[in-house]
Amino acid sequence: MSSFRTIAGFPTTVLLLSCLCRMRSRLLAVLIPVLLLLTPLREALALEHSFVADAVRRVAPAVVRIDTERTVERQPFDPTLIDPLLRDLLGDPPPGPERERGQGSGVVIDPQGLILTNAHVVDRVESVSVTLANGDQLDGEVIGTDPVTDLALVLLESKDLPPQAPLGDSESMEVGDWAIALGTPFGLERTVTLGIVSSLHRNINSLGFSDKRLDLIQTDAAINPGNSGGPLVNGDGEVIGINTLVRSGPGAGLGFAIPINLARRVADQLQDMGEVVHPYIGLQLVGLTPRIAREHNRDPNALVELPEHDGALVQSVLPDGPAQKAGLRRGDLVIGVGDQRVSDPQNLLEVVDAARIGAPLPLKLLRSGKEITLSVKPAPLPGLT
Repeated sequence: MSSFRTIAGFPTTVLLLSCLCRMRSRLLAVLIPVLLLLTPLREALALEHSFVADAVRRVAPAVVRIDTERTVERQPFDPTLIDPLLRDLLGDPPPGPERERGQGSGVVIDPQGLILTNAHVVDRVESVSVTLANGDQLDGEVIGTDPVTDLALVLLESKDLPPQAPLGDSESMEVGDWAIALGTPFGLERTVTLGIVSSLHRNINSLGFSDKRLDLIQTDAAINPGNSGGPLVNGDGEVIGINTLVRSGPGAGLGFAIPINLARRVADQLQDMGEVVHPYIGLQLVGLTPRIAREHNRDPNALVELPEHDGALVQSVLPDGPAQKAGLRRGDLVIGVGDQRVSDPQNLLEVVDAARIGAPLPLKLLRSGKEITLSVKPAPLPGLT
C-alpha cells in the first residue's frame, strides 16, 4: 500500500514542490529588477566622498605653509641655573644675537599671489619662505601687518602662482554650521580638522586680549600652534575665517578665527597703504546695567551713585585724546551715538571702528542725572608702529 497521500489524484509532495517553484519564480521576478536598480546606486555611493573632502578639495590648493626667520637678542645667561660640571663640559653660550625661526599657515586670496595670514606669524621677520600645496618653495614679502586685528598680507615673488581660495560671507554663518580648519599644526602640512561653529561675535577682550579689536568665530575644530593664519572653511569649501588662536589649559579645545569679512577690509587697506588706520576716541569703558548699578548704590561705602541705566560707563579718559578734548569725564555714562542706542562698550566700539577720521560723532551721555550731548571727532589710533 502506498505511503503517499493524494489530492485530486496527485501526490501531495508533487503539489508542494510545484507551489514552491511558482513562488520562487514570482519572488525572483520581483527581486531581480530591484537588485539591478540598487547595484548602480551602491556603486555610486561607494565612489562618493563626504562633503568635507569636497570642501577641502576646493580650498586646499590655496593653503600654504609659512616659515620665517628673524634676529633676536640672546637672553642673558644665568650661570647659577646650570650645574658646574655641565657648564665645564658645554661652556657658556656665545654672546650676541641669535636667529629665531617661526612657522605658521596662510591662504592665497588674490590671483596676484597675495597671502592672508596672522600678524604674529610674520611680525618683525627678516625672511619669509612659503611652501605651496604642491611642495614648491617660494620667497614672500610682507606687504603690511595690523597688530590690532592680528592680520598680515604677504606677496609671493613668482610668476607661477597657486590658485586663490574661494571666499565666503562670515556674516551668513550660524551657530551649528560646519567648520573645517586647514593648516600646518606642529609642522604637519595639509592637516584638516572638522568641527562646528560654536559661537559668533566672541569678543576677544573677554579672552584677555585688551590690545585687540576683534569679534571672533569660535569653533571646536582642532586648532593648534602652526594653524595660525590658515583658513577656517564652511561646508561649501569657502573661507569664512582666518585661524588665529587656541585656548590652552582649562577650557582647552576652543579655537578662534577672525571673520573673513573683516579680514577682507583689512587686506584691502594693507594692499593699498601698507597699514590700517583705526579710529579711536580715547576712552576706557565698562558695561553698566540697572542691576549692577543698584547693587553698587546699595553699598554704603560707594563714593558715587551710578545711574540705573544700560550703557558704557567711562572709567578713564586718555590724556590729549579726542574724548578729553570734547569734554568727557570719568563717570559719564554713554547711552547713545546719534540715533543709535548704546547698551554696552561693544556697541560704541563698533560705531567708532566704522567712523571716519575727523567726522564728528554725537555722544549722548548721562552726567549727574542729566542727559547731555557732546561731539567727538575720532583720530587715528596712535602707537601702532
